[in-house]
Formats: sequence, structure tokens, C-alpha cells
Amino acid sequence: MEETKDQMMPNNPSEKDDYDDDDVIVLKKSWVVTGIVAIVAFVVGGLAGYLLATAAFERGAAQAGVIQVQQQAAAPAQAPQPSARIDNVSADDDPYFGPEDAPITIVEFSDFQCPYCARFQQQTLEALKEQYGDQVRFVYRDFPLSSIHPDAEKAAEAAECANEQGKFWDMHDAMFNNQTITGVGIDAVTNMASEIGLNMDKFNECVSSGKYADEVAKDLQDGSSYGVSGTPTFFINGVRLVGAQPLAAFTAVIDEELKNQ
Repeated sequence: MEETKDQMMPNNPSEKDDYDDDDVIVLKKSWVVTGIVAIVAFVVGGLAGYLLATAAFERGAAQAGVIQVQQQAAAPAQAPQPSARIDNVSADDDPYFGPEDAPITIVEFSDFQCPYCARFQQQTLEALKEQYGDQVRFVYRDFPLSSIHPDAEKAAEAAECANEQGKFWDMHDAMFNNQTITGVGIDAVTNMASEIGLNMDKFNECVSSGKYADEVAKDLQDGSSYGVSGTPTFFINGVRLVGAQPLAAFTAVIDEELKNQ
């Protein structure tokens, strides 16, 4: 939700009739009519341009495999461009797999209700593991788009509660694999917790208390500070990659990083 941005504006050249000095004060009726028509044409053309630009943006977001929304958290005054490298992207104390000293660190900002995040988990994540093994440390950080995914924040807290019992990745996979069926509502998440073998008393108490609400909020704040506005968004040794990209997009960045090291 992690769910990239063109505008069109029609030109409207004006025409000016030749006139003598004596004609300057005389306002001809035909000029008035022409002026009104021109203004109407400009407004209608501008609206059409806006609608076309909006449609193009939505198509572009779908093609890129990213969900974007305007977040309540304040974004930096100058957000980095999609291709920018951001030094020192924090892994915080969030769940990860792979060696802590791996040459490549991938930090994902994700949303358990984001369909493109599910696509990445189902189509690309395992392939990354298989191809790079211990060369990659993969870190999961929360970026719930609550304005369009009402259960995403509680699902993120539930995954943190599962992490307490050493079952984060089991819960991670269960939520993404069942996303289209359950929508990862809290009742469905509770069933998943039982199925993966969590201590349900501890899990239910953890979720209901909101124990990890601040942790999820911190991830969201950190992501916004790095210019994240949609999911999934990845930082590969600080190189930003946005959307449910194919494996080749990841390998291009990873191989370049390994070569430079």
C-alpha cells in the first residue's frame, strides 16, 4: 500500500482583433459572446484534463503494484524521489530473517490488507530467499493504510503479538495467504492464531490491550520520514523500490549492491 504521480492542461491561445484608437472604449457584443465561449471552453477543457490525469494516475498505480494514500502523519518537506538512495534506513527492532550482518538488508514497509503486498509475499519473497540465502537480511515494518484498510492496524498489532511467541512469519504468511478470503479482520486473525499454535490466552490479551499500537505507529512515522506513501515500499541497502515488482527488479538492485561491495 505499499498500493507515482501527470497532469494535462489544455492551451487556450487568445486572439486579438486589429482596431483604431477610437475603438478602444467601444465594447462590441460579438466580443462579449466570444469571451464567454472562450471561458466556458477553458473551464470544460481543464476539467476534462483533470479527469484524464486522475484516471492515468490510478492506472499507473495499478500497473506499478502499489497502493498509495495521503497519510495523516506529516511527510517530510522534500520527500525523496522513487529512485533515491536513503542512508541509514532503520530496521528498528522489527521481525526479520537472515543474518544480521548480511551484505544486503531489505526493509519492507507493508500492510496486511494490501493486495499488492500479498502479491509480493506469494510471488517474489520465497524466490528472493532461494536465490540469495544468507546474503540477504529481510526486515518487515508496518505501514497500515488505515483510511482504506480499516483492519490493517489491528492486524499489524496481532502480528507483533504473534512475534512475542516466535511465530511472526507464520502469522505473516497466514494473513497474506488468506487475505482475499478473510480480509484479515480480527475474528479471522484470531482463528489463524489458533491454527498456527499460539497460546490463545496470551495472544488475546496482547491484542485487546493494544500493547503494540505504539510500535506500529512508530513504523508508520519512520516510513513517512523516508518518503513512503504507499505499500509495498522496499529499501534495498537504502535504494528505494516501490510496488510489487517482479524478481528481476530486486535482483538488478541486489546484484549491483553486491558488486559494489
